[in-house]
Amino acid sequence: MLYYLSLIILQVCDGTRWEAMASPLRVFRYITFRSAGAALTALLLSWWLGPRVIEWLKELKFGQNYRDKAEEGGGLSARVMDKKGTPTMGGVMVILVVDLAALLWAQWNALLVLTLLAMMVLAGLGFYDDYMKVTKQNNLGAKGNVKLWVQTILGVFIAGYLYWLPETRKMVTEIMIPFMKKPVSQDAMILGGLLVVLTVVGSSNAVNLTDGLDGLAIGCTLIVCVVFLIFTYVAGNARFATYLQVPSVPGAGELTVFTAAMTGACLGFLWYNCHPARVFMGDTGSLALGGALGVIAVLIRQPFVLFIAGGVFVIEALSVMIQTGWFKYTRKRYGTGRRVFLMAPIHHHFERKGWYESQVVTRFYILCVVFAVIALSTLKIR
Repeated sequence: MLYYLSLIILQVCDGTRWEAMASPLRVFRYITFRSAGAALTALLLSWWLGPRVIEWLKELKFGQNYRDKAEEGGGLSARVMDKKGTPTMGGVMVILVVDLAALLWAQWNALLVLTLLAMMVLAGLGFYDDYMKVTKQNNLGAKGNVKLWVQTILGVFIAGYLYWLPETRKMVTEIMIPFMKKPVSQDAMILGGLLVVLTVVGSSNAVNLTDGLDGLAIGCTLIVCVVFLIFTYVAGNARFATYLQVPSVPGAGELTVFTAAMTGACLGFLWYNCHPARVFMGDTGSLALGGALGVIAVLIRQPFVLFIAGGVFVIEALSVMIQTGWFKYTRKRYGTGRRVFLMAPIHHHFERKGWYESQVVTRFYILCVVFAVIALSTLKIR
């Protein structure tokens, strides 16, 4: 919005005595300036809205008074009880702030609209899941297959839309692998479409599974956002993309503004979500933020970079898959289910081993930074 407003003012002042005074507005043409503005706007909005949203959620009695994943697994009941009553669904604030900051500072294009659409759909899905829990209509929230179907349909829609348009078809048919200069496949419609769906669905669910400790999911999302802040900027700059031999994506620069807004919103929410958390993000935020990262990775043709940068999310998701799969197999084979980890997702495993919650979160942050550095190295090592 500000970009278009600056253009209008510059056009009106062109050739008049006000032209020199309006000239500084040309700075809105620079993606770096608008990205910084989006990040700062999102951060300040989060700080301002935070206390108000927390009080609003308390008034609505949208607190976590239901059993969470840790309590269902057993062994952490004392810790979980301390968290009961803490307002949840704080993801509403995160999504609102990201949308406002992005729409205010970005130049609207198809890539931005597609990302915003995906985020809103997944936020709606997460809101429904959270609402079912806090109103005690269903302590488990939305059924797993319902969530999976909605996510899959969204992924298929995105893959189909990108393939349908000639200018974006390569985002589906060409598969890029980190550390490689050229696509490993240039005509992989089915495999590429499947990769798009798996990236969106997997990223959304992986971030959701990570959201189990104060500040864990939002902090790791913040770190991954910084990685994609750089990747989207490079992809949107033809000169940098050519130099670094990565796919150039016209219009991806506006995703930099969006990612900057996500970064600012995550940083602002972490202020209230760090231990001891005053508010939880809930599925409203985790599903939407994870899905948005997946869509961005697809749009800049770097889904496998997300797999590296989001290594913590991958580990969390794999721990659940391994635990569930092994338990079902051993129960069928031996009559009694056996576990690989003390509890899954894996952050609860370390809690069961005696780590303090803050220790787990900090050490996972360190791991996430390591994965982020490895992901960034793929820009140069090819």
